[in-house]
Amino acid sequence: MRTIDWAEGSIELIDQTRLPHEVVVLRVESLDHLIDAISRLAVRGAPALGVAGAFGVALLARRHQDLAVVRREAARLRASRPTAVNLAWGVDRALARLDDGPDAVLEEALAIRDDDVLACWSMGLRGADLVREQVPDRPVRIMTICNTGSLAAVERGTALGVVQTLHEQGDLEEVFPVETRPLLQGARLTTWELAQMGAPYRLLVDSAGPFLLARGLADAVLIGADRIAANGDTANKIGSFSLALAARHAGVPFIVVAPESTIDMATKSGDDIEIEDRGSDEVVNVLGTPTAAPGTRTVNPAFDVTPHELITAVVTDRRVVRLDRGETLHVVAPGARCTP
Repeated sequence: MRTIDWAEGSIELIDQTRLPHEVVVLRVESLDHLIDAISRLAVRGAPALGVAGAFGVALLARRHQDLAVVRREAARLRASRPTAVNLAWGVDRALARLDDGPDAVLEEALAIRDDDVLACWSMGLRGADLVREQVPDRPVRIMTICNTGSLAAVERGTALGVVQTLHEQGDLEEVFPVETRPLLQGARLTTWELAQMGAPYRLLVDSAGPFLLARGLADAVLIGADRIAANGDTANKIGSFSLALAARHAGVPFIVVAPESTIDMATKSGDDIEIEDRGSDEVVNVLGTPTAAPGTRTVNPAFDVTPHELITAVVTDRRVVRLDRGETLHVVAPGARCTP
């Protein structure tokens, strides 16, 4: 089952707020419904948001003849998650075909979906090769945060797609996802996906990750990305920076896996990335159960930024950029994507 797809004139997506207890597919037929699904994280993950953005424009183009209305409504969609660059990228790419008619917009959105599937296969293969280069001659132990598997894309995923490839190739010993407070994407979603693929894993509380890296529990850290700045600074789920610091201390590689579309060359550094604050409710409650004193105020950044100096490499669908060797993101390799 794909995380997100187009079916009979509407968007179908897995409601990730209902996992791991039940698999519910939402049928999205309006922009307001899509924005709600994005805002409450029923659909999330940078690549999936890019596809959602393009499909949202396709919905608009089929329902409104006035192109000014489509563009105005698309701007609302574009702004619904400010940190993840892929949402805006998907909206803009679909809007570029608006003058050609609704069929052309849908054609572009479907192309984005199909490109994402191929990109995830490519990232998995490139990332697995890099991990084996970093940790030769034995099965590897991987630590990861949040959810970067098929639920974050259309199929397979980014960092967890690398894990899946290693598992399929017989080179994975164990995975250590951290729970990912406050919404537990690691505990709810990543463990579900690891169980689906039959990969061995043990779940960690977030605060245990850095200490256990220092104790040699994992051979590498793999994360995804919501935006990668031109200098390599990477915005990802809150807690990624802590793992990067611990990985540097432990001397293990810290690898970012994301499609080329997540690289934002218009953003010079991580200082320029807008970090979404999602308010107090997610912090003072755990899955709807209050856990803090009434009236407790919070700071709730959904993401943090890992400086490029702490990143070993960025793996995309087209290249591996070794930031630790002084390579930069400025030259895009023209290599063809791999196919499954």
